[in-house]
Amino acid sequence: MVNWIWLGMIVFSVLFGAANGKMEKVAEAAFGGAQTGVTVCLGLISVLVFWMGLMRIAEVAGLVNKLSKLLAPVVRRLFPDVPREHPAMGYILSNMSANLLGLGNAATPMGIKAMQELQKLNPDKTVATPAMCTLLALNTASITIVPTTIIAIRMNFGSLHPADIVAPTLLATAISTGAAILADRWYRRKDRKPPRTVSPTYTPTPPATKGG
Repeated sequence: MVNWIWLGMIVFSVLFGAANGKMEKVAEAAFGGAQTGVTVCLGLISVLVFWMGLMRIAEVAGLVNKLSKLLAPVVRRLFPDVPREHPAMGYILSNMSANLLGLGNAATPMGIKAMQELQKLNPDKTVATPAMCTLLALNTASITIVPTTIIAIRMNFGSLHPADIVAPTLLATAISTGAAILADRWYRRKDRKPPRTVSPTYTPTPPATKGG
């Protein structure tokens, strides 16, 4: 679906530019955007390597494991339908710990593995379980202590204080995580309610008419 949206935007831009006689502007914008993208990517490499290396040191030093142990009681309450010793629980803890530290590259494979393990517990392979929905919501709106990528982008564009984004990011992600948990709990309680049975309506039988 997303591919079709992007294709529609590109086709619309080209047709609009052709209709207004400004195809050269469309070409300039396309090549200018490509050049800017390459420049930004090259500028981010050194910064991302530094931050990812720093976070990797923290991971090897056991910081991620310690965070996982601290998060374990909370995660068990958020995922009550996942057995405590199931492999999915370990992947969920690793995913959440990596997101807290801004390790997006490490959080993604852990999230995928967690989904694969949760799918093994799924009785209906065509419908996502509540645990899978909870994981998706938390992974999308996770609290981030160190927004590595945003700091790198701010440094690349010459920000004097690139780390000033830490506090606002922490506040915003805390609010988004709280909203995700509240929505998840609400839908879980809604799904646990037994379906309301509607008694069939009684239709009286019309009296039979006697023949003349």
